[in-house]
Amino acid sequence: MANKTLNQIRTTFLDYFEKNDHRIVESSNLVPNNDPTLMFANSGMVQFKNVFTGLEKRDYKRATTSQKCVRAGGKHNDLENVGYTPRHHTFFEMLGNFSFGDYFKEQAIHYAWNLITKDFGIDKNRLYVTVFHEDNEAFNFWKKIAGFSDDRIIRIDTSDNFWSMGDTGPCGPCSEIFYDHGDHLKGGLPGTPDEDGDRFIEIWNLVFMQYEQISKDKRINLPKPSVDTGMGLERIAALLQGTHDNYETDHFKKLIAATENEVNKKSSKENLSSFRVIADHLRASSFLVAEGVLPSNEGRGYVLRRIMRRGMRHSHMLGSKQPVFSKLFETLLQEMSGNYPELKRAESLIKETLKMEEEKFLVLLDRGIKILNEEISKIDKVLPGDVAFKLYETYGFPIDLTEDILKSKSLKFDKERFGELMRESIALARKNWKGSGDSAVEQVWYGIKEKHGATEFIGYENDQAQGVVKSLLKSSKEVNVLSEGDEGMIVVNQTPFYGESGGQVGDTGMISNENFRFEVTDVQKKLGDLFVHYGKVLSGSVKVDENVEMNIDIERRNNTRAYHSATHLLHESLRRVLGEHVTQKGSLVEPDRLRFDFSHMKPISSEEITKIETFVNEMVQNKSDVKTRIMSPKEAVEEGALALFGEKYGEEVRVLSMGDEKDKYFSTELCGGTHVRNTGDIGKFKIISQSSIAAGVRRVEALRDKQLENYLKNQEKLSNESLEKNEKIINELSEKIIKLGGKPNIDQEDQKTLIKNLNKQLETLSNKSILTDTSKNVIKDETINGVKVRFQKVEDLPPKELRKLADDGKKELKDGIVLVFAVKDGKVGVAVGVTESLTSKYDAVAFVKACSEIIGGKGGGGRKDFAQAGGQDPNKIDEAFEKIKNLI
Repeated sequence: MANKTLNQIRTTFLDYFEKNDHRIVESSNLVPNNDPTLMFANSGMVQFKNVFTGLEKRDYKRATTSQKCVRAGGKHNDLENVGYTPRHHTFFEMLGNFSFGDYFKEQAIHYAWNLITKDFGIDKNRLYVTVFHEDNEAFNFWKKIAGFSDDRIIRIDTSDNFWSMGDTGPCGPCSEIFYDHGDHLKGGLPGTPDEDGDRFIEIWNLVFMQYEQISKDKRINLPKPSVDTGMGLERIAALLQGTHDNYETDHFKKLIAATENEVNKKSSKENLSSFRVIADHLRASSFLVAEGVLPSNEGRGYVLRRIMRRGMRHSHMLGSKQPVFSKLFETLLQEMSGNYPELKRAESLIKETLKMEEEKFLVLLDRGIKILNEEISKIDKVLPGDVAFKLYETYGFPIDLTEDILKSKSLKFDKERFGELMRESIALARKNWKGSGDSAVEQVWYGIKEKHGATEFIGYENDQAQGVVKSLLKSSKEVNVLSEGDEGMIVVNQTPFYGESGGQVGDTGMISNENFRFEVTDVQKKLGDLFVHYGKVLSGSVKVDENVEMNIDIERRNNTRAYHSATHLLHESLRRVLGEHVTQKGSLVEPDRLRFDFSHMKPISSEEITKIETFVNEMVQNKSDVKTRIMSPKEAVEEGALALFGEKYGEEVRVLSMGDEKDKYFSTELCGGTHVRNTGDIGKFKIISQSSIAAGVRRVEALRDKQLENYLKNQEKLSNESLEKNEKIINELSEKIIKLGGKPNIDQEDQKTLIKNLNKQLETLSNKSILTDTSKNVIKDETINGVKVRFQKVEDLPPKELRKLADDGKKELKDGIVLVFAVKDGKVGVAVGVTESLTSKYDAVAFVKACSEIIGGKGGGGRKDFAQAGGQDPNKIDEAFEKIKNLI
């Protein structure tokens, strides 16, 4: 195997087990969907967890994978070691073979030995193995298969060689295979005091799931023992390429060479760690973004941001003043997209995210250096630990960079206080850490599916059908009968009812026969293809095995599928107008509206919204047929189908194409939802709102056809009523002013005072009319970094009214920040109000000056709780608001 690349080694491993009757199973997502305790997949067995516990059945008993893994959050956190050791990574691949109650110890050891010594050609004289000290079976199998003497098989009496899934559940002894890299390296055999050195390195761990832990003191034999193995691809590649250092493999050498080229500096003993950090963190960041994880201040997004910023700090330390990660991604794409096509699918999003995050971080870093220099001017010999920590935590400023700058000035910092604050921060992070967020799948559905099989969905072509009741549930427990008034669930053998998925809500309707009527209020899919009908028995009673008639609410379905098809056209239109980095982050398709969340870093301008709506409405007006095809995911993507990042697709997928564009389709996506047969069925389309829901994620809501018509009529009616009422009062006031002006018998001073008062009333009323017109007065409230923020934009309002609006906004929010922009005669006024509770942290003057710069003003001024400025460019209002959001 000498000179084999990392990619070739992965292929050799998978091909070997495929020849030995194992199914090659695609790597599961990094964000696990079956384990709420995990932030990221950290081993090959994660996707098979329910198979090992017996909750889930697969159509194979042997599998092999190369699993994407990330260890950078929760209890599996290798982040701080990455770059400083030869084998630590945040992102890595775990090769594995699995037996689900099929072969056991002897065969597992046989497969491992043959692969390592024959296919990989590793010298058996440099191999050692460990076994759990009580596992005589494994000990004897190694002697028999490998011909090892007793001193080459090391018995370990600690939990290092006994694996368990948790306090209860499957568990069993392990057998680890070690390679001796030679006496030029320090380190001793496993089980000795020097075992942590670099000489003897574990390359493969075989886990024999032999028992089930019932309680702390009780363990029983599993009826079908299983095998779970794990071998780090990077480790075995290093060994086969003649090194003990993962970063010396062909793959990492290419990434490091690309970095040298970008930063215009060669790697050396002094800076090698920085190059390694960048290479590793580029991999983790790119794969996480490819699955739809975006940098943020909580959960997975927070871990991603930490990884990104750690890597970006090191590029800065190498002297780079420009973003480099988005450029380095090209090399990673060439290296890994052949095995992981999601990198190619998400290319635009990855590049955009890396570039924007690095640009933002470089600004923070420069600010940190300025702050550090200011603080240095205040001290004698020691920088307070609080200052060093604030730089690290708030500005992402590396502590080693702080230390280097201080050292060059013969200064130090309070390490003890810094360490104390770091420990508090880590404790807080652990407290706030969130797992996958997906609840563990209820066990009852596994039993129902195993007993009755999947539900056949026949709703693409049918809105009514007959079926047989297979299971009834009440209070989540199986029952034999549901009686009148009971709320429960029905599972049938086949159904025309769509189960909620892909953002599309489930159908409603009726299940009935001569004995009962059951109103279906929702349909959910369990385990991917088990359709569960939720509802209430309106009359009679329903029993298991009854034949039933199923009728969906046709009008509701027609509206829902029209909105789903509109969502596809909207997605493609957003990509064409805003850029290919736009990817779906979530959606809600209901019978009366659609909501669509997508990756984009700034507000959509009114011109862009018009272009997006025009694209959609042109496709609707073309009235072209919608085409549906069934194919493999790979074929679909090759044909240009847009797959959603982070989604897991089966062996066959539905490919939906719509919109006639000469010789091609406007939109092609993988989708299992229900859709219109012709784009003309969608009807007129309009976006009615947009907002920001998270860092880098925006939301639009839209209406179509009759719902849009009713909405516009209602808006017009409300606006007309308000205008008519105000016009009447305005006319009355105007008449009074004219009459007063024509009465010479009234004292001139009194006349002036009366006219002045009436004009004031007139102006107040006109302003009130503007504020009640939602097309002229736009208000959006959102929470940013835990702070309530109001954004208000008013057209045709004099700037002198801004203070009152800011004060009113502060009263309504109670605790928060208010930004009000008024546009009149081509000019802009801006006011910022900060409630008293927040003035210690936020300054209205700083905010208003930042806005003034963008809208073409000259600074402005005020106090910490209120400030005001003017400007010349109304088109930059959204940009100014985004600037304030970033500052907050």
